Amino acid sequence: MSGPTSIAQILPENYRFLQQHVYSQAGIVLEEDKDYLFETRLAPIVRQLGLGTINELCEFIQTNRRIDVGHQVVEAMTTNETYFFRDPAQYDAIRNVLLPRLMEERRDTRRLRFWSAAASTGQEAYSLAMLLIESGLSGWDIQILGTDFSSKVLDRARSGNYQQIEVNRGLPAALLVRYFHRVDSQWQLSDAVRKMVDFESIDLRASLRALGPFDLVFCRNVMIYFDTETKKKIMKELHGTLFRGGWLLLGGVETAFGFEESFDRQSMGSATAYIAR
Repeated sequence: MSGPTSIAQILPENYRFLQQHVYSQAGIVLEEDKDYLFETRLAPIVRQLGLGTINELCEFIQTNRRIDVGHQVVEAMTTNETYFFRDPAQYDAIRNVLLPRLMEERRDTRRLRFWSAAASTGQEAYSLAMLLIESGLSGWDIQILGTDFSSKVLDRARSGNYQQIEVNRGLPAALLVRYFHRVDSQWQLSDAVRKMVDFESIDLRASLRALGPFDLVFCRNVMIYFDTETKKKIMKELHGTLFRGGWLLLGGVETAFGFEESFDRQSMGSATAYIAR
C-alpha cells in the first residue's frame, strides 16, 4: 500500500473538519497555513489504521465514531516542546526571590504547592523539584502538580526516563550526575525527585480553581495556541488557583495584558512574573 498522500491533496472540507475537531476537543486554533503539521503528525495514525490518506482518516473518524482515534488526532496536533530549566532567568527568580520569601512566610507550616500547567514530558516540573531540593527544601511538605491535555506525554513524564538528547538540553551536568542514573542508552530520574511530582490529565478550558491554591503556577508557551476568548477564560481560572501574592510565570512572548486588575507585573532581571492580587 502506498503511503499517505500529501496534505496538499486533502479536501477542503476535511481540512475544516480537522480544524474544528482539534478546536472543539482542545481549544487549539490551527490556522490555514498548518498543512505540514497535519502531514507529519497524522501520517503515523493513518499508517496505524491501515488507511491510505488523511482524507480517509477524516472519514474514518466521522463514520466509525472512534473516540480513541479522535483523541489520538488531537494529541498528535498538540505541541509538546519542552526541556530542562527552560528560560533560566525564571528559575533564577524563583531561587533568589520567591523561595526566600516563601521560606520566611511558611516557616511554621513548611508547606508549598506548585503547578506546571502544560507539563508535557515532565522536564519543567522535575526542574522545579530539583531546584527545590538544591535550595534546602527537601524536608518540607512540597506538592508539585504537572498537568497536560495529552495522556501520552504524561505517561512519559511519570516514567522519568529521558534520552541523551533530552538531558543535554538545559540540564546542568552536576544535576545529571546527582539525580539520574544510566539505563542502557537512556537516563532514569531518581525516585526521590519523581515522587515529588504528581501528573494528571487536565483540559485548561475546564474549571481549575479547585486545583489550588498554589504558590507558583507555570503556564508557559501554551496560551499562544488559544483564541482570545479562551485565553481570557484560562487567565481568570489561573488567577483563581493562586494564593494572593502567588506567582504566574508565562512564556517569553506571552503576557497578562488585559488582566491588570488581577495581576501585578514584576520584572526580576530578564524574567517577568505576574503576582496575583
